[in-house]
Amino acid sequence: MGLIGLAFAQIGVHVVFFLHLGSGPDHTNNIIALALGVLIVFLIIVGSIWIIANLNANMMPMSGNMPR
Repeated sequence: MGLIGLAFAQIGVHVVFFLHLGSGPDHTNNIIALALGVLIVFLIIVGSIWIIANLNANMMPMSGNMPR
């Protein structure tokens, strides 16, 4: 749990000090762009997991006596 907390702290440090994203009015477009990028990545990952799960659920069961 501590490692996960430190990982999120590092993400925050990178966003503020390296990407220069803050809460000021000058950074609104950058924050919206970051949020859109995170949303797109999230949708791709969740969609891929959903497709893989459905493919796995719809596979025909394999029998041990398959003809060769």
